[in-house]
Amino acid sequence: MQGKTVIITGATSGIGEVAAIRLAEQGARIVFTARDKARADETLAKLKQANAKVDHAVHMADLSRLSEMKRIGAELGREPQIDVLVNNAGALFNKRQETADGLEMTFALNHMAYFVITNLLRDRLKPGARIVTVASNAHRGAKLDFDDLQARRNYVGFPVYSRSKLCNILFNRELARRISGSGVTANALHPGFVATRFGDNSGGLMRTVLKVAKPIGAISPEEGARTIIYLASSPQVDGVSGEYFYECKPTTPTAEARNDEDARKLWEISERIAG
Repeated sequence: MQGKTVIITGATSGIGEVAAIRLAEQGARIVFTARDKARADETLAKLKQANAKVDHAVHMADLSRLSEMKRIGAELGREPQIDVLVNNAGALFNKRQETADGLEMTFALNHMAYFVITNLLRDRLKPGARIVTVASNAHRGAKLDFDDLQARRNYVGFPVYSRSKLCNILFNRELARRISGSGVTANALHPGFVATRFGDNSGGLMRTVLKVAKPIGAISPEEGARTIIYLASSPQVDGVSGEYFYECKPTTPTAEARNDEDARKLWEISERIAG
């Protein structure tokens, strides 16, 4: 990764931070987004310790807002080179919330931020560049309701989160189709059930369930970051695109996640939302 620039959304904790540090140790320059200034400063210090030879950078933003997604996309687009884009920022919300744009928060942050930032950076990606999208096996059992993508009916936190992860895989599928032949690759992944800050602020029963489950069955952030690092840096995936990975190996998502018509439809709806 010597001489390469890696952009990571959401790198101030968990698997995003681990991936950023490990890629920096391999020689990469890391540019990341964050919401919390104190945590951003802590991550920046860790990156400088991992690789002091390059000038790592952070961009502060609220990636649940379309205006912020677009601003960050424009700022990141001024980078002289982008070798890897890792779409990682995301969250789970126990109660339905709407953003300033009138979008359901989970859909906005977990899907639209990936969609908008990636599309704004597409023209800056040269042959050999990689797009890595953090999805989840939580998509299993999920199905999109195109008449209610904003979850106005019967909102339940985890099912809505699951649908957002299905959106991630469908987004990656259509993205890979659209950039085919460009020399740029796009792959999605399931990091595993990881013991991170994820879900800590979701509130309600979900927070309690995660608090109990993490010590019992969750893997470490170090383990959870391995597939991100692999897809960002390994020569073994040169030219591989449109796949869904788990434990550094291609795996098959659900039939719903392989539905090309749904992938195309979600893309077109996302375009209209993004303007």
